[in-house]
Amino acid sequence: MLVLCAVLGVVASYCWRVFYGLDARSVPALGVTAFCAGLAVLAGAAALTLRRVQDFAKKGAACILLCGALFAFANPPMQTPDETDHYLRTYAISMGRFDFDAKRSYPEDVNELVAAFPGAWVNAHTSAGVGTDPDTKAEQAYNTAGYALKQYGKDGRVESIWDSFTQYINWEKRDSEADSVTEPISFLILPFLPGALGMALARLLGFGALGCLYGGRLVNLLAYTALCYAALRSAHKCKPAFLCIMLMPMSLYMGASLSYDATLLGCYYLMLALLTRTEWDDRTALGYALACVFANGTKPYINLLWVVLPLVVRKSEWKVRLNRAVCTVLTLAGSLALTLGVEQYGTLLRHNYGTIARQGGTAVNGGEQLLFVLKNPLRYIAVLLGTLYENNGFIGQLGLFGWKDMPVAFISLTAPLVLLGAALLCTPAADALGRRRTGWLGVFGLVYAVGAMTAMYITYTPVGMVRIVGLQTRYFLPVWLLLVLAFAAVARRALAPRLTAAKAGALAVPLCGWYAFAGAVLLFQHYFVGPVYTIYK
Repeated sequence: MLVLCAVLGVVASYCWRVFYGLDARSVPALGVTAFCAGLAVLAGAAALTLRRVQDFAKKGAACILLCGALFAFANPPMQTPDETDHYLRTYAISMGRFDFDAKRSYPEDVNELVAAFPGAWVNAHTSAGVGTDPDTKAEQAYNTAGYALKQYGKDGRVESIWDSFTQYINWEKRDSEADSVTEPISFLILPFLPGALGMALARLLGFGALGCLYGGRLVNLLAYTALCYAALRSAHKCKPAFLCIMLMPMSLYMGASLSYDATLLGCYYLMLALLTRTEWDDRTALGYALACVFANGTKPYINLLWVVLPLVVRKSEWKVRLNRAVCTVLTLAGSLALTLGVEQYGTLLRHNYGTIARQGGTAVNGGEQLLFVLKNPLRYIAVLLGTLYENNGFIGQLGLFGWKDMPVAFISLTAPLVLLGAALLCTPAADALGRRRTGWLGVFGLVYAVGAMTAMYITYTPVGMVRIVGLQTRYFLPVWLLLVLAFAAVARRALAPRLTAAKAGALAVPLCGWYAFAGAVLLFQHYFVGPVYTIYK
């Protein structure tokens, strides 16, 4: 198998060289071939090693950690949504700064890193205009949006993300040109602690700003992996669906970044996994409550919807010393207490920020927008449906990375099929959740999706606008998990499958693991190798 992996790596390197003109760009052929063959052999070796692991949760967690590490390096610095702000806040915490000061600066190498890697790099380097085709001599319009690499003329210089790495690495050899950055408008501490630990460790080992970024990403990935492992251990049913959504390229892209979505997504998956258990005890209820409270402290108010989900557990399955209503009230109280506590902490320990402008500008007004929705419910329904239509229901954008500027079409096309495959692997009779629980989870998924869209409409969208601004696919990842569970319930009745839960679990690991590996390779390819957009001027 390792020989076959090496051969496939050589074939991949040859395709890169042919289709993306690496030889013409003076990229050493031996280096590319060695890199591809070595990565393929390592992937094959990891797969062979994991075949000996019998425990599904451990095998799944290992896949998440290994594939997530690839995403941590395949994704260039500062390209995850809001990662510049998250990096600066995490770096400040790693230095022991647990308050917020808009005038406080950072070390010089941090300034250089932020200057070298603008957020949404692809959009920042997008050009549009009219050029002349060298063969027909005809004028033609061009737009390089969505392309990380641009070549000026058939044999001209290729502008790529490598230029940013070169700019940062060589900053000490030239006069500093970067502006001094200060602490961002971000007032959270708790969800950034794993990344801050990674940055502190990286500095202890002598790494600079770039090394701290990768150190923070990797420890954040460890936190995501730990929560996913807890979810896989806790789930009594539909484990392939959970592993699939955890290994989705979009999930790993966020889990292996500095975003607080790493731990937030892990909490979502853990809460839903607990709801597949056939019996709830004190430990189960406490685990759910802690995950729910943490999620509310990280992203407030919209996550209050998760408080009510334990009510779908039947009384006969509820073995907790406190009844369901009391547990719900206590979880709600804890969630609100942490939410308000975080808000007060961010207000009291904030210095030199002055008046913080409304995000989205003066055209955004939450009170007026809410009143507009209440007065025009039918129009708002049209806004919801139109936004879903324009964005392919968001399930067709699972290959749209970064600030919605790095599309990987293969992932967008195949991700729904992989989710469908995971649903079919959840069709054994032993994985049935029951009509009542499946139905209520489906209702929750619909309410949560509409709530997330409405929250973005009220807080980020100009009043009365005909589409919702700021929505991204990652917001709907728990909804897709619930959709997979619902489809599995329908398929179970329609197909009457003979597949066993053990066989389904055995098939889920290679299906989802190799898909995640392919996603990391494709993301790296699009950012660092090609495709190259040639601009004729």
